[in-house]
Amino acid sequence: MRLSSFLAVFRPALPLILGLSLGCSLSLLMVSWTQGETDEACGDELGNGRLIHSGHIRDVQDGQDGNGNEDFQPRIVPYHKDPNKPHKKVLRTRYIHTELGIRERLLVGILSSRATLNTLGVAVNKTVAHHFHRTFFFTGLRSAKAPHGMAVVAHGDERPVWLMYETVRHLHQHHANEYDWFYLAQDDTYTQAERVMELVNHLSAGQDMYMGRAEEFIGGEERARYCHGGYGYLLSRSLLARLQPHLDSCRNDILSVRPDEWLGRCIIDYLGLSCVEKHQEMTYRYFELQKNVDPEREDSAQFKNAFTVHPVSEPALMYRLHKRYNQIELDWTYAQIQQLQNQINNISELTPEGKAGATWPIGINPPFRPKTRFEVISWEYFTEEHIYSCADSSPKCELRGADRADVNSVLETAVGRLNERYQPQLRFRKRSLLNGYRRFDPTRGMEYVLDLALEAFTQKGHSQVIAKRVSLLKPLSAVEIIPMPYVTEATQVQVILPVTAHDQDFVGNFLDMYVMNALDTHDNVLLTFLFVYDPFDAQRVSQTDIFAGVKAMISEVEKRYGDVKIPWISVKTEVPSQVKLMDIISKKHPVDTLFFLASVWTEVNADFLNRCRMNAISSWQVFFPIHFQEYSPALVYRDQQPSAASSFASESLRDGHFDRHVFEEACFYNADYMAARTKMSADILDNDELLESMDVYEIFVRYSGLHVFRAVEPALVQKYVHRECNPRFSEDIYHRCVLSNLEGLASRSHLAMALFEQEQANST
Repeated sequence: MRLSSFLAVFRPALPLILGLSLGCSLSLLMVSWTQGETDEACGDELGNGRLIHSGHIRDVQDGQDGNGNEDFQPRIVPYHKDPNKPHKKVLRTRYIHTELGIRERLLVGILSSRATLNTLGVAVNKTVAHHFHRTFFFTGLRSAKAPHGMAVVAHGDERPVWLMYETVRHLHQHHANEYDWFYLAQDDTYTQAERVMELVNHLSAGQDMYMGRAEEFIGGEERARYCHGGYGYLLSRSLLARLQPHLDSCRNDILSVRPDEWLGRCIIDYLGLSCVEKHQEMTYRYFELQKNVDPEREDSAQFKNAFTVHPVSEPALMYRLHKRYNQIELDWTYAQIQQLQNQINNISELTPEGKAGATWPIGINPPFRPKTRFEVISWEYFTEEHIYSCADSSPKCELRGADRADVNSVLETAVGRLNERYQPQLRFRKRSLLNGYRRFDPTRGMEYVLDLALEAFTQKGHSQVIAKRVSLLKPLSAVEIIPMPYVTEATQVQVILPVTAHDQDFVGNFLDMYVMNALDTHDNVLLTFLFVYDPFDAQRVSQTDIFAGVKAMISEVEKRYGDVKIPWISVKTEVPSQVKLMDIISKKHPVDTLFFLASVWTEVNADFLNRCRMNAISSWQVFFPIHFQEYSPALVYRDQQPSAASSFASESLRDGHFDRHVFEEACFYNADYMAARTKMSADILDNDELLESMDVYEIFVRYSGLHVFRAVEPALVQKYVHRECNPRFSEDIYHRCVLSNLEGLASRSHLAMALFEQEQANST
């Protein structure tokens, strides 16, 4: 079963900021055991209040905690298929967490109104909503223009109590099986998202919990308390399940002006639970913001430790609070990093290496130590204007774009850290960068060595120009798991094979591999040939068809497999541009077609087809694999014959290279190609010369806005062949073709050996 794809991304931290090594925790799958024989499926029956919790089936209708001390021995109930009962098809869920009953931790609901949704609601969405898994904004009436990027639920009534009733009912009806906790707050509440998430992660999801700022009811005669809505409050999933049957009674029987007081009264009357501020040594902290208070000057412990702040009267104040709390969290993180570094430094004295064993920066992995000369990580030399390691193999190129921004940021950080260290005795100002070196170490991050010409000023005003070498590190921080859209290996792949007169000799091998790896295995693959005639051959097609032999091979395959049809399309053109050919193919297929644009040297196999399905994502990503090109046998083996083991793909990868100059193979959806061509049409205006100068890869890069995934593909192995480079193509495409032929001859060692043997032969 293929799960949804995930993309792991390393996020670099700031230069000279030492990041903590955050380990990725792996959760063990928890199995719910059953007692006795049963035919019912395991799961939670949310509606009737019965929960399966840690191996115990307990009834929560009475409001008891149900934490017994009795020993429980789980017993596995074996599965026996009854031959007398008809077989039922098992329907698997799309995601494994659904099948296992794994829920998300927290859902956030913000109570807003038509008047404040576009002001305070937007401020809440911009400051904290992206820190939570999902955030909904509940209003009575939807405004004329709902803010972009916000999930708004309109109930149709602006009365506060009715809005609260509909909100709680909506949460139970649509999300009760997806989340363990529900956090409700008003849109004039600032929420410190990380602290609320930390609080929820320390609370048990299997208990009835009503947590927030406890407030007395009007009159204050009873001891029960309700949670003040202005400071937010937490509702557990089990509490929501027990409350749902009583919501209609609460709506009809309880009279209240305040929605939070109405909800508190409903929970107290029907469930017997009161609002609590402290549970299991975890305290719900809040702060009441007075009028005309400047958040930048507020320095009390209650303010710094608060989870929520109320009331927030305007959006500008919400943004100022967000900035202030981010600074508090940043200062606390820096202090914790410094404390951990001091502890590591002290403990290192007790190690056999002593203090020398603590590598700089403290707490970061030591530099990578190569075992052979082939593993040495090279340094890139740069100045403020140029870099001496270019993508196109040029010896020198201008610093621009992200590289220039990176160098400027590093220089600014280096001077700033020097001033922090030596002030007030000395103050530095950068004059110039003498030398700069950088390299990316995959075990720790981006390293820099800078030789700076600095002008140093003393407290008395004297100055002197000095040279200073500094080392900086931009460490790798935590790994982010970015969810990708759902894809499946069951998608049908439409293989497109353009064939020219020069390529038809290789079609036989392509068809053999296609029959063996696709037709014989009944893979969900279709094949379409695209025969490209030049004008001269097109005029003589009625007398002599240059592709007659290829068409005969196709007919033979169709006869062998009666249910298989391999269509072909004939095209007449002098320059077989990829874009021109794809324009013809695109119009003849549905928009949801997954194309695999192949070449006659491609060997189709199941492993690559599955990666084509997984890496090409509609409206998200296109895939351009880098195939493995075998070297010329005449140069690699010379008078020797390749061993039998080299016929396997894993062995054949030794005698070749990944050809990064070829962009012929591609996987993409027809809808994505059509969208890119639509954007491109405004630039070309039927300019055939421009179409001939571009390939499909360049169209997606320049006009699609999608992720263009370019990666090596070991399952695509091509035999050596000298390609015909068409000079009618653009200079860039022609140059790439020539480089592919030159670099595909053999490795440096093989070429050197061939030259050595030739010189020996000439000398004798």
